[in-house]
Amino acid sequence: MASAKKADRETHAWVVVPLFNEAEVIGSVIEDLTQHFKHVVCVDDGSSDNSAAIAQQAGARVLRHPLNLGQGAALQTGFDYVSAHKGATHVVTFDADGQHLVSDALEMLELARRKRISVMFGSRFLDKRSKPGLKKRMVLKVAVLMTRAITGLRLTDAHNGLRVLSMEAIGKVRLEQNGMSHASEIVHQLAKSKLSWREYPVEVLYTEYSRRKGQSLLNSINIVIDLLVR
Repeated sequence: MASAKKADRETHAWVVVPLFNEAEVIGSVIEDLTQHFKHVVCVDDGSSDNSAAIAQQAGARVLRHPLNLGQGAALQTGFDYVSAHKGATHVVTFDADGQHLVSDALEMLELARRKRISVMFGSRFLDKRSKPGLKKRMVLKVAVLMTRAITGLRLTDAHNGLRVLSMEAIGKVRLEQNGMSHASEIVHQLAKSKLSWREYPVEVLYTEYSRRKGQSLLNSINIVIDLLVR
């Protein structure tokens, strides 16, 4: 039975997971992903815990930054790594904190292939199951409005870590914003590419862990400030 599941795994779409101090949950995140994807790449961004070892034991290929450079830098390292391997058709970006569902990623990938869509953005605001707090929702909405003004793309959720990008789209991305504002930078660069895109409703799981460990309201405000500076 296990071998049958292994044979059915996705082989042409690679998952890139930026990783920083998520030892409590990264094992289960990687185990869930490797049930469905053969190629899962974790970019450990200078973690001070044993996140990298746990991810590797759970089945991920682990790349390491000796220093914490930020999620944008981690994603770019992952993109470069996948681009160096033949046979990859898509990259799925997936957060390490357990907030995303693998089923959503698989549905986005299937739709991208069936409709030949180059870029699929996950959106928590198109899915009634996701319930961010009021303050965070307000800051994210401001970021959406600013991203629309900068890029022209009418997204509903500009800072969702779950995306499906074709390799053509990956070739259009070169991240220079190392912090959380990289999400708007991705949107900006892909908007300039004129590639086909679509949003897809995804659930974001706001668990006790993710609320405790996740992005603070201050960091959300810093995203807006970074966008203004850019």
